[in-house]
Amino acid sequence: MTAHEGNPAAQGGQEGWVEPRATAVLVLADGTVLEGFGLGAIAQAPGEVCFNTAMTGYQEILTDPSYAGQIITFTFPHIGNVGVNEEDTETVNAAASSGVRGIVLHAEVTQPSNWRAAKHLDAWLKARNIVGISGVDTRALTALIRENGMPNAVIAHDPAGDFDIEALKKEAAALPDMAGLDLVPLVAATQRYDWDETPWLWPRGYGKRESAAHRVVAIDYGVKRNILRLLAKAGCEVEVVPSTASAKDILALNPDGVFLSNGPGDPAATGEYAVPVIRELLDRKIPTFGICLGHQMLALAIGGQTMKMKQGHHGANHPVQDKTTGKVEIVSMNHGFAVDPATLPANATETHVSLFDGSNCGLALTDRPAFSVQHHPEASPGPQDSHYLFTRFVELMETEKAKKAA
Repeated sequence: MTAHEGNPAAQGGQEGWVEPRATAVLVLADGTVLEGFGLGAIAQAPGEVCFNTAMTGYQEILTDPSYAGQIITFTFPHIGNVGVNEEDTETVNAAASSGVRGIVLHAEVTQPSNWRAAKHLDAWLKARNIVGISGVDTRALTALIRENGMPNAVIAHDPAGDFDIEALKKEAAALPDMAGLDLVPLVAATQRYDWDETPWLWPRGYGKRESAAHRVVAIDYGVKRNILRLLAKAGCEVEVVPSTASAKDILALNPDGVFLSNGPGDPAATGEYAVPVIRELLDRKIPTFGICLGHQMLALAIGGQTMKMKQGHHGANHPVQDKTTGKVEIVSMNHGFAVDPATLPANATETHVSLFDGSNCGLALTDRPAFSVQHHPEASPGPQDSHYLFTRFVELMETEKAKKAA
């Protein structure tokens, strides 16, 4: 609660205290209404509500195309305190609308206090047309999601606090389920492009790849910049193609390897056009590496199935075990669908598993040079425990080249 200016209650009086009017609401599909204070775009937006447990990296999270169609609840209370900058954006397709529909925060956003800050989070959200609400009991909302699953909702911001709650309830209740939605076209590139930028290093910032030993075609389902940077750092000449590229188009680029990117939505829906392409590439025995949605696409291409998760995995502190080495890694995750390991064929080996719930986090094929992981080894936001997977991809391409040369 806050007091109006000049209110005697502000000086310790007992009269005149005024309850502040809500300037934002989050209305869930079951009719639950959460009130708070608005920030970001003055608008309303529909989406699926998830929670993210990361304590840092909110700019990378808010620009991750994999969050298309979602409203993110941050469990860490102090979001926005380091502002935003021009370097930590993860989306490549600047022409696309922001994938994230809204954000839910506990504490009011403070003035930024970081040497890299170029803008206040509120102004940045407005520029990207993302609706925000603060002052919410995010612990209670997180508990609700854990108990009941990720609900559809409408988030709305109006400085005057004028909301038609009944209309918002009806809109939220009528929203389609995430299952069955192909959201890749909202965020993926529509044209082919090259990539040669390498990761950020103090004090130079981002670098440029100087030489390349391997040619990689990356299929963009909503790819993140840091994935492309790590491919470039690993010595790959990277050519990015749209999600709708045909196998013929990809093969015409003469790739040493193919990368299947992350992305949003239901993998089965995207698989309607993506899976036949991937199957043909696998039949050609081209080294293939998939991340997140790319992992799910690979599983579908070999006959596996995916399933909707109750609460999903969203955060930068998830423990995953690499079953090929026994090593436990702490990783970033962002997915609401998972591969059902029981549906994987005999030529697929489960390589990684979540130590939170035992869900599948990786696979490798025994008869073709292909592997994938559910988590985000590009570490944006961190940790960097899984960077070795990019080296593993390079080694796979080198092995296949040696076979062909023999």
